Amino acid sequence: MSVLYISYDGMTDPLGQSQVIPYLSGLSGKGHEIDLISFEKKKQFLSGEAAVRGILKKNNIQWYPLAYTKSPPILSTVWDIVRMIFKARALQHKNKFKIVHCRSYIPAFAGLFLKKKYGVKFIFDIRGFWIEERIDGKIWNLRNPFYNWVYRFFKKKEKEFFGMADYIVSLTQKAKDEILSWKNTSPKPLNIEVIPTCTDLNLFSRNYISEDLRMGFKQKLGITEDTFILTYLGTIGTWYMLDEMLGFFKLLSSEKPNAKFLFITHEREQAIRMKSQLHNIPDENILVQKSERHELPSLLSFSDFSIAFIKPVYSKMASSPTKFGELLSMGIPFICNRGIGDMDDIVSKYHCGILTDGFTDDAYSNVIKQMGKFRASDTDRFRKAAEEYFSLAGGIEKYDSVYQKLLTVN
Repeated sequence: MSVLYISYDGMTDPLGQSQVIPYLSGLSGKGHEIDLISFEKKKQFLSGEAAVRGILKKNNIQWYPLAYTKSPPILSTVWDIVRMIFKARALQHKNKFKIVHCRSYIPAFAGLFLKKKYGVKFIFDIRGFWIEERIDGKIWNLRNPFYNWVYRFFKKKEKEFFGMADYIVSLTQKAKDEILSWKNTSPKPLNIEVIPTCTDLNLFSRNYISEDLRMGFKQKLGITEDTFILTYLGTIGTWYMLDEMLGFFKLLSSEKPNAKFLFITHEREQAIRMKSQLHNIPDENILVQKSERHELPSLLSFSDFSIAFIKPVYSKMASSPTKFGELLSMGIPFICNRGIGDMDDIVSKYHCGILTDGFTDDAYSNVIKQMGKFRASDTDRFRKAAEEYFSLAGGIEKYDSVYQKLLTVN
């Protein structure tokens, strides 16, 4: 089956390499002929193009990278949408796609165009409540008349995306339930499949740990056998609550003097250290390390616990943070706040982490008391949770099932 996959995220970005390419490689292996349009940021593209092109060529995926336009706000996105539609139309004339698979809202403009003009089956893979994220993240200020108009325009298009989609993919069951509760979303019943952000269980495995890499990191970071490591994995941006996480660590370090907070991130080290100094955390207790994807298992192997506090806002019910599947695959329990995607249900079912009820010292103390209940022998249970819920192979099977169902529909 011929499929056009459109992503506004770049394949040379870490997200594209973890959450797009592995899926598409698996689907290509099942016989689907896939063309890929993505929008690449200049710096990442210059350094990563050759490697990504090699991977995609090996998996018989035809790649059409376009340059991402950063500014001015809104107008740059409109320009990218126009270019996206023109490219999609040109490829449709050439390849006669059966399905257009759109990753999030911006690509859905091109998907809707192909659906209306050529009758291509349209998959709206929402990835989250994108419009509400603009509000919750204070990116769009509705008191500004311009952004108020932009919001109303996108809400109107959102209704059309849901109404015209042949299939919808949601990251969480909570988001699916929320969508189904909306009135006047679509004149027809909605086909919705829940597929969380999945994890490459072969990479994120204790079997993938390199002792040479591990020893190198251990010496560089000054980690000893009795060091207790709390880990944060990933970027620190709009949604992650750095001050609250540092506040938790400060209380934890008063209980565990041997504790250190390891940030595995490409963020600026100085920015993290400046924040930690405001919390009066000794500089030696903060470790910051960049990591390539293949190095992550070795670096994560030091972790006793991981943490991610995420802003508890409406749009986050639709989020499935990639890091949780990767951590569980490595047998690492995590600390998170309630109300993020399906995490409450996952923690309850698999007993694989601790949920904080708030961001106060009392709430943190309650979490710290519970940390002692976790044992090294629990790692097999955490791995099982990842295999059952976050498996990449399982995600590929679900996407393939959606594709096959659309083939049988007239």
